[in-house]
Amino acid sequence: MNSPSTIGLLLAGGHARRMGGGDKPLRLIAGRSLLAHVVDRLGPQCDGLLISANGDPERFADFGLPVVADSVPGFAGPLAGILAGLDWMAVNHPGHVWMVSVAADTPFIPRNLVQRLHAARAAANVPLACAASGGWDHPVIGLWPVALRDDLRQALIVEDERKIGRWTARHGVAAVEWPVEPVDPFFNANRPDDLVEAEQLHARLSDA
Repeated sequence: MNSPSTIGLLLAGGHARRMGGGDKPLRLIAGRSLLAHVVDRLGPQCDGLLISANGDPERFADFGLPVVADSVPGFAGPLAGILAGLDWMAVNHPGHVWMVSVAADTPFIPRNLVQRLHAARAAANVPLACAASGGWDHPVIGLWPVALRDDLRQALIVEDERKIGRWTARHGVAAVEWPVEPVDPFFNANRPDDLVEAEQLHARLSDA
């Protein structure tokens, strides 16, 4: 099936404490940044990409993508980044009604992510969808309608809601399961050791 027009949001706003600080998505595997791997996989599935990150946007200048900062004060977590992306879309791409979000440190995301999320959402007749693998949901890797941005703003600012799963449960969310072999497509690099593992997984995929 052809998926509706969708903008991709790359969530790059974490503190990377377990990685020792800095911009985790700019760490390298196979000679390229984690973010570059994500862009290669998600870009062909979307009608445009943008990066969610706070601080100096120039550190992502090489990607040539818009960078949006959180509008919610403090470090409100991924929901704040998702809201910033939805708000950016409403201003810059008013004709698009769907956004997909992915963590910028997941270099193996599926090449059919957007298609399957849309199919699951439509089949379940719900407005939201998220990825799952190995028996775990990955709510930060999900599909979001721009129409819910004001409800999300209310949840973040008035209710101080920070849990993605609690907010999505209000509206209805379809979880889409992916196999974890040969590689879990939602593997993310949190620690230095994970970068070593990511190198090995990348080699396994390249050899497949």
